Amino acid sequence: MAASPSSELIVNSRVRVPFAELEFNFVRSSGPGGQNVNKVNSQAQLHWDVASNSTVPEEVKLRLQTLQRRRFTKEGVLVLNSQRYRDQVKNRQDCLDKLTAMLQAAAERPTVRKPTRVSRGQKEARLREKRQQSQRKARRQRPGFDD
Repeated sequence: MAASPSSELIVNSRVRVPFAELEFNFVRSSGPGGQNVNKVNSQAQLHWDVASNSTVPEEVKLRLQTLQRRRFTKEGVLVLNSQRYRDQVKNRQDCLDKLTAMLQAAAERPTVRKPTRVSRGQKEARLREKRQQSQRKARRQRPGFDD
């Protein structure tokens, strides 16, 4: 689900992000790379103002902010970095792939837990097992004076 030839990032049938809302900055990467790392701005930084987006449903935005709260600024801007590769184009695509994966995860509704109760048979079986274990341990002890 990479960037499409159209003017938006298509995550699924409900979630689409216009490329006009995504802002990319390129800075120098850290780590190995020799002289190249000191000359070339290959690390990609993606900034996306999620709050001003109108194409993503509100429930998906809220789940995204909950799941990725450390990646959000106080102003509500999502910031992603990629420095996996040694060129800008691949790191830019990696940021888009990360964003797509995050939005796919946020688009899935979590299953609601249905509260259940322990059945009477299960409770009785547990208590029976506890009694048997207690008796087993009691038989291991030395007999007392009155026995």
